[in-house]
Formats: sequence, structure tokens, C-alpha cells
Amino acid sequence: MASYRIAAPDEYLAITGMGIKSIKITKAAWVWPFQRCMRFSVQPHDYAVNLQAMTKEKLQFLLPVVFTIGPDVNERGANKKFTSDPHPHYSGAGSEGGPATDGHVHDHRREDQGDALMKYAMLLADSGNNKNVNDRLFLENIVKGVIEGETRVLVSSMTMEEIFTEREVFKRRIFRNIKSELDQLGLYIYNANVKELKDAPNSIYFESLSRKAHEGATNQARIDVAEAQLRGNVGETQRKGEQEREIAKIHAETAVQKTERDIERASAEAVLATRKTELNRDVEISRIQAIRKTETQDEELKREVQIKRAAAEMERLRASDVVKATIARESKQQAADAAAYEIEAEAKADYEKQRQNAEAGVYKTKVDTDAAAYKTKQDAEAWSYAAVKNADANLQTKLREAEGMAAIADAYSKMSAAFGGPAGLLQYMMIEKGTYVELAKANAEAIRGLQPKISVWNTGAEAGADAGAGAGGQSSTATMRNIYQMLPPLMSTINEQTGITLPEWQFGRMAGQMSQMERGDDKPNGKQ
Repeated sequence: MASYRIAAPDEYLAITGMGIKSIKITKAAWVWPFQRCMRFSVQPHDYAVNLQAMTKEKLQFLLPVVFTIGPDVNERGANKKFTSDPHPHYSGAGSEGGPATDGHVHDHRREDQGDALMKYAMLLADSGNNKNVNDRLFLENIVKGVIEGETRVLVSSMTMEEIFTEREVFKRRIFRNIKSELDQLGLYIYNANVKELKDAPNSIYFESLSRKAHEGATNQARIDVAEAQLRGNVGETQRKGEQEREIAKIHAETAVQKTERDIERASAEAVLATRKTELNRDVEISRIQAIRKTETQDEELKREVQIKRAAAEMERLRASDVVKATIARESKQQAADAAAYEIEAEAKADYEKQRQNAEAGVYKTKVDTDAAAYKTKQDAEAWSYAAVKNADANLQTKLREAEGMAAIADAYSKMSAAFGGPAGLLQYMMIEKGTYVELAKANAEAIRGLQPKISVWNTGAEAGADAGAGAGGQSSTATMRNIYQMLPPLMSTINEQTGITLPEWQFGRMAGQMSQMERGDDKPNGKQ
């Protein structure tokens, strides 16, 4: 039966038999009937040899060497596609089918075609059937035989001094000689290590050299110690003198630097004290400014509170008047209802009384009785109707008064919005009611008798022109201008005492009147 064989990463498959001329080296393949498949490992192994050799001077010694050797997996000449050229050419040394890189020339007509793994597989085929034991022993015997033979031949052509001093040259020559022999077996040297040379039995060559070197090193060490002690004593004395000189120099420099540092510290302390004084002054100024700012803000808040309180008081009074009017209207309506009811009750009582009097009469004339009763009834109804009409008239009057108050409140609300808030409305009402004039009179009464110094000045073309004229000599325009010029000080006084500022529209209206009067005439409304 056919089976599919796969090699491990460190193994290869060697297949022979039907359909294969020589050996097929692969990692995986189908194994058909009449074919044989063998697995072989390509892991390198260490081969240690403790070789006894003789130099050119007939000196024997022990040469321990360790070689790391394994199959050459890079030289795969069997898988390369050859042409019909009968001449030899280079075999591949890279990957399968790659170009040659080792410089070796192989004849593709050979059975192994220069394939290292094919050579290695044919070598293992002679090791016997027990692969686990015989493969390793078989290869070890072959490799050690090659190493011993080539090393002895090389050592016999060199002196002991060359071997001992030129270790790298010796190692490269061994590597080159052994590699040429192992290439025929498909093996490759991965590493070669030559250990320390040793004396052979009954030989003391290296021991004598070591003793000689030891004695020479000991004597040289004694000489070196004596010279070192001499240099040490002289150097110690020199260093002590230099140390004393350097210490004195350092002390002098330290004293100078200490004086300079004291001066710098005093200057820094003076600058620090000055800076602290300036900072304390700035802090005190900032604190006073903050207090003044807080007081100013407090005064502004108090003024705003007073304005809002006056507005609230105005709203409260307006609401109180509306409520009083409503209560009075309801009270009068109830009184009118009660009066009407009393009048009606009295009329009914009189009617009953007259009817009873009429019935009590023995026999009055029916026409007189009916006329008197009818007349009494008509009078009562007229009286009742008049009383009801009067009550309705009083009710309508109170309703009209209440509606008028509501209209006034609505008008005040719209005027407040038009004047920019309750404060503007309050200022307008104070102007309309003459509050500012009363305040001016009160201020004048307050300063009467104090003999204040008041400066009166005229501006424009009239300044000094009417000095000789009487009190009535000035024109109405000049008189209005003088009155208008007195308003800024008056408004400043009112603002300082009440916190109220005259709105800009009032000044604008007065300024318009002044301009109108100045343009043409002194008569009001521009009439001639």
C-alpha cells in the first residue's frame, strides 16, 4: 500500500526503489510499493579527540580538540536542473536548485551528483540495520579517524613554537585539511575548538616552560615591587608638600571668598528689606483701595435698594388704593341693596296698613279707596325704583373710579417701561410734581444765613454788554440761558443728597426750547 511520509524538522527522507534511479532526498513524499524509505537526522554532533602527536623537533604532547560536525544541508546538487553540457560545473550551495557558492566543482554524471545529503544517506546505508546505535558509532569512528590522521600530518610539519604561538593559524590549517576530507562524506564542520596543549606521558616540556615563566614573572614582580616602593615613597613626599601648599592656598582663597560672600549677603539683605517695605506699602495701598471700593459698592447698593424700596412702596400704595376702591364699591352696593330692601319692606308695610285701615273703615267710597291705594302703590314703586336706580348709579360710579385707577396703574406701568424702569418714572413724577424745586427751596432755606460764596456768571454775547442796564434790561433769551446754566449745580446737589439723576430727555427738551428761543424771537411758541 502507498503511504505518505513526512519528516521531522531535523530529519530528511531517503527513498530508493521503483522509479528512482539513485536516491531521492526529500522532506515529504508518497512511498509506493517496491520502494524503501529511510529517515535520517541532520543534527550536528560534537566529536572530542584527545590526540597524542609529535612535532617537527620530535617533541610529544597531547592535543585536545572538539569538532562540531553534521550533514551539509545547503549543498543540494541532486535537486538542481542540469543541462546537457558534458563539462563539469558548480553545484548548488544555497537552497534547493540555487546557484553554487562554495566554489567546488562536481561532475553531474556522478551517482551522487554532488549532493551532500545523498552522500550522507549512502554513508549511513553501510552502518547496519540498528540505526539508533550503529549510526552514531559508525560516524564517530570515521570522523575521529579523519581528524586524527589529518592533525598528525599537520603537527609533524610544524615546530612547537609555531603551534604554541600561532594558535589561530594552526586552527585554520586543521579546519581546512579536515574539511576537504569530510566533504567527500557530505559532512560539514560547524565549529572547531583547540583546547590547551598538555604534556604527553613522561614529558615535562610544558611544565618546564611554565616553571621558567613563573620564576621569571616572580623575579620581575620583585623588581617591579621595589621600583614601585621607590616611586611610592618619593611620590608620597611630593604629594604631602603639594598637599600642604594647596591647603594653604585654599585657606587664603576661602577667607577672600568668605569676605566677598559677607558683602554680597549684606547687600542682598538690604535689597530684601527695601523690597519688603515696598511690598508692604503696595499691600497697604491695595487694602485701602479695596476698602474704598467696597464702601463705594455698598453706597451704590444702598441707593439701588432705596430706589427699589420706593418703587415697591409706590406699587403697594397703588394696590392699596385699588383694593380700597373695590371694598368701597362692594360696601356701597350692599348698603344700596339694604336700603332698597328696607324701602320695599316699608312700602309693603304701609300698603298693608292702609289696606287694613281701608278694610277697617266702615264703608268708604270704593273709588276713593281704590284711588288712594293705587296712588300709594305707584308712589311706593316709584320710590323703590328711584332707590334702585340711585344704588346702580353709585355702583357704576365706583366701578368707573376703580377702572380709572386700573387705567392709571396700567399707564404708570407703561410710563415706567418708557422711562427705563421705576427709577425713571419716579424722576419724571418728581419733576412734574415740582419735587426738585421744593428740594432747591429746602436747600436754600438750609444755607440761609451761612453767607455762602456764590459765583454767578454769564456766557455768550451778553457777557458785560448789559452792565449798565437795569434789572429789566436783559432779554428773555438771556434770562432763560442764565436759568438753564444754574441747573447743572442744582442737579449735582440733588444727586449728592438724594442719589437721583435728571434723565437726559429732560435736558434735551429744555435745550430745544432754548434753541427755539435763540433763533428768532422772545415770544413763546414762535408767535410774532
